[in-house]
Amino acid sequence: MPTNLLSRKSPSSAPTAPPRKRARGAVFKVILALVGLFLLIGGIKALQIMTLIKSGSAMVPPATTVTSAKVEQADWQPMMSAVGSIAPVQGATISAELAGMVTEIGFQSGRPVKKGDILLKLDAQAEQAQLRSAEADAELAKADFDRARDLADRKVISRAEFDVTSSRYTQRKAAVDNMQSIIAKKEIRAPFDGIAGIREVNPGQMVPAGQNLVTLQALAQVFVDFSMPQQQLAEITAGLPVKVTTDAIAGREFDGELTAVNSAVDPATRSVSLQATIDNADHALRAGMFARVRVLLPQKVRTLFIPATAVSYAPYGNSVYVIEQKKDEKSGKDALFIRQQFIRTGEARGDFVAVTEGLKAGDQVVSTGVFKLRNGMEVAVDNKLAPKPEEAPKPADS
Repeated sequence: MPTNLLSRKSPSSAPTAPPRKRARGAVFKVILALVGLFLLIGGIKALQIMTLIKSGSAMVPPATTVTSAKVEQADWQPMMSAVGSIAPVQGATISAELAGMVTEIGFQSGRPVKKGDILLKLDAQAEQAQLRSAEADAELAKADFDRARDLADRKVISRAEFDVTSSRYTQRKAAVDNMQSIIAKKEIRAPFDGIAGIREVNPGQMVPAGQNLVTLQALAQVFVDFSMPQQQLAEITAGLPVKVTTDAIAGREFDGELTAVNSAVDPATRSVSLQATIDNADHALRAGMFARVRVLLPQKVRTLFIPATAVSYAPYGNSVYVIEQKKDEKSGKDALFIRQQFIRTGEARGDFVAVTEGLKAGDQVVSTGVFKLRNGMEVAVDNKLAPKPEEAPKPADS
């Protein structure tokens, strides 16, 4: 019985081997397909990356747009600069010589006055009464003097008596003159033509002797007081032209002449004081103003100059970017490139600055935006909107 059972089961287990092999073969094919797919995707991505790298290495950045200026050459008149202060040719603070009460003010603050005009009157009634008394005494002394002279001529009185009468008459006349002088000082007059300042007293006010009443300035011409180092004294002579500017009157330049050079050098500062005279018919300049002074020297110097905006200022040295045309190594075409050039600058004049070393006339330099550039960059020049530098610029809001 067992033998039969075994003989029945064994034939049924033999056909199961081929399906397992087929299953393992199917899984292996799927794995191969996935690996192939991943390899295909990886190859495509690698090809794309290589293509991007190749195109990126061949890409040329666009040229940077800049404005340019040519290095100019001209005869510049050398000048020496200084700061100074405006002073009136004639100016005074009018004060009361005598004490008294203000009875009348004869001027308006800030208005012109003429020489001899009465500025103020002080109460002089007491002095006028004393003057009348002195005049009466003088008339009596004169009558006595006339009689004494007649008697002396007829030898009626002695010479000593006549001298006493003459002396008395002289004293009485002096008393009259003294009272007239005091009354005249009670009328305070303008010592010269000028512009009156703001009055410092009012009618009815009692003022002591020495009290400031008003300032008076003659402004048709003004002085500019300034100083220069002693090293420049050899170049300074009276008669040199000067130009004056002040922040109070932006955009305007005043012409004048150097009229005085001090005879001594200040031992503390080793500088010499100078004075220039400026015509000021419209009274634009006022006493006490701060001024910038430029003294023009007679000789002229051939000077290279560029716009000040073209200079890149740095602690290790000032530089500009020179524009040069040369062949591009990648494209083989001619293009504009910049080269950093260190220079030495000199005097600044308006929007320009002089160049003493590093450039030659005719060179093209980048005139604006130098802070964003680097040596060797390719550039394209576009001067359509470039600002125009001027030697004597006038701001639009002046």
